[in-house]
Amino acid sequence: MDRGTVGSAQSGRLLVEVREEGTSAVVTPAGELDHHTADLLREPLEECLEKGYARLVIDCSRLEFCDSTGLNVLLGARLKAEAAGGGVHLAAMQPVVARVFEITGAEAVFTVHDTLEAALSG
Repeated sequence: MDRGTVGSAQSGRLLVEVREEGTSAVVTPAGELDHHTADLLREPLEECLEKGYARLVIDCSRLEFCDSTGLNVLLGARLKAEAAGGGVHLAAMQPVVARVFEITGAEAVFTVHDTLEAALSG
């Protein structure tokens, strides 16, 4: 299913992989998304938007933790994607990450899918 890696970034606690899937960019953060690692996700998201991918699918299946800084990165990407006529779709969130979105109410502003396949077909 991987149609070519666009790029990746890595730090001790977060790895971010990006690939193209049709008209979407699929971004897969793996590890912990927090104050120390937020730029490792922010930069690839901005690069995708600069390349014309207004529809961003974030595969959260390997995301183990997300704090308010990570949430703000995703909210910022959402605003930019929507301004470009697209959006940010979150897929396959682990319960601990989904809880952050639930507590903050951020789940209401994102399109959330149970699986990556559902996000890509939507």
